[in-house]
Amino acid sequence: MRDTGMLILRVCMAVVFIGHGLQAVFGAFGGPGIDGFAHALSGLGFKPALMWAYIGGLTELIGGICLLLGLITRIAAFFIFVFITVAAVKVHVAKGFFLQSGGIEYTFVIACVCAAIMLLGPGKFSIMKKL
Repeated sequence: MRDTGMLILRVCMAVVFIGHGLQAVFGAFGGPGIDGFAHALSGLGFKPALMWAYIGGLTELIGGICLLLGLITRIAAFFIFVFITVAAVKVHVAKGFFLQSGGIEYTFVIACVCAAIMLLGPGKFSIMKKL
């Protein structure tokens, strides 16, 4: 059951982050694309914004793909954890906890899931079992 549970956690996070990565990098699914993402990051004080947009967007996209496959899973979960923690601090923490106010509720759940994946590993339904 543990391995099936890990597969569910990995696939759920993968779907979220592959989708967000495609939005950020390519503008898929109504997303901003890399220039729009860079513009948003610039407004948050990230400089150079385009570089950070690529780092963030590719972290989401490649990290999501790695989670889906169970490839360097702990490393992918770590980078997504860092990404979502930065988002929580820079955007959401000042708005409180609950999502309806723009708070950290959603980013908190994602960070917790990533922490669990880092601690437990990918499970047996993965390409790489160790990382």
